[in-house]
Amino acid sequence: MIPRYTRPEMASIWEPQTRFKIWFEIEAHAADAQAELGVIPKEAAKTVWAKARNVTFDIARIDEIERETKHDVLAFTTHLAEIVGPEARFIHQGMTSSDVLDTCFNVQLTRAADLLLADIDKVLAALKKRAFEHKMTPTIGRSHGIHAEPVTFGLKLAYAYAEFSRARERLVAARKEVSTCAISGAVGTFAQIDPRVEEHVAKAMGLTPEPISTQVIPRDRHAMYFATLGVIASSVERLATEIRHLQRTEVLEAEEFFSEGQKGSSAMPHKRNPVLSENLTGLSRMVRAYAMPAMENIVLWHERDISHSSAERMIGPDATVTLDFALMRLAGLVEKLLVYPENMQKNLDRLGGLVHSQRILMALTQKGASREDAYKYVQRNAMPVWRGEGDFLTLLKKDPDVKKHLSDAEIEERFDLGYHFKHVDTIFKRVFGAA
Repeated sequence: MIPRYTRPEMASIWEPQTRFKIWFEIEAHAADAQAELGVIPKEAAKTVWAKARNVTFDIARIDEIERETKHDVLAFTTHLAEIVGPEARFIHQGMTSSDVLDTCFNVQLTRAADLLLADIDKVLAALKKRAFEHKMTPTIGRSHGIHAEPVTFGLKLAYAYAEFSRARERLVAARKEVSTCAISGAVGTFAQIDPRVEEHVAKAMGLTPEPISTQVIPRDRHAMYFATLGVIASSVERLATEIRHLQRTEVLEAEEFFSEGQKGSSAMPHKRNPVLSENLTGLSRMVRAYAMPAMENIVLWHERDISHSSAERMIGPDATVTLDFALMRLAGLVEKLLVYPENMQKNLDRLGGLVHSQRILMALTQKGASREDAYKYVQRNAMPVWRGEGDFLTLLKKDPDVKKHLSDAEIEERFDLGYHFKHVDTIFKRVFGAA
């Protein structure tokens, strides 16, 4: 986690003190269940809670013990025993380290997902507000980066809103999939611990029992979680890339907010660069990169190994922290985005009416011309416009083959910009609902 791209709410989920607090809760809830089953004394379970519930764990002390034991969970339980006293011998009965580690990891991922869902909600709110603001603001749609047909800027934002709505649904599903608990002991057979302990811990920690584990919770769950984060990051980059293109000097249809005192270049005082969008592109690459080791972590030897452990210690915090920062930056970028309708109209007019070529093509075929001939008539009048040799409307009116099928009035009718937007309301209702 790099402080520059870290928000405190997400960072706190991955702090050592938080991790040890969760480890303690898992152990203490397991002790409660063991006590109810008569495996350990009820007073022992009560003592564990009484002596350690509000304690601040000594991270330096745990690290010191781990340097000797070379085992993180044993280092923790040893420190916990120093706090709890003799009753600590009843902690971790029948459990294995993965029970604590995997259950804790899933608690952390679940909490991280809750923050990310809140982030997506902020992005959605910003997109919806700006989409309705520019619902009928005409602009040019582009394919291959080339002028195609008119759209509205509201539709551009509606595309993104729909995409992030899908992202939210995927994250809800990924959260559910990773929200499992395993307290099943060595190789997952419950040989030394009752399955009812797992059920109790799962309920207490806000998880569901893993239907079947080996010694670890199956990592296909985690792979789907991180893959989902990667897809969300790609959606972030898609919108960021659109903004970067729209801010190019030759286009300048939209622009990142440039605050007073902000500098764009150390060398060129005039610069206003799309630095936030470019930053989002870079952050998105990192989040996607974390999906690959998560997929490779699915493949473990037999009932378990720890080849996944080192990767997860990095990708868990880094992927969630990075995406959290990116989503919040994107929400702010959309909220403050500067939009220039005048430049949009100027760009719409640059090709002298060529954006209406499909309407002329269709009109000709509806008046009797073959599609092949109609395409030829329209294209031969479009090409001079590209070269700056006239405007499309005038050339069409002078073309004898076009005039065989269409009157001047019928040609002009096909140059109505509003025609392209007649179904915007329908699209908005599909995307945003009755609102």
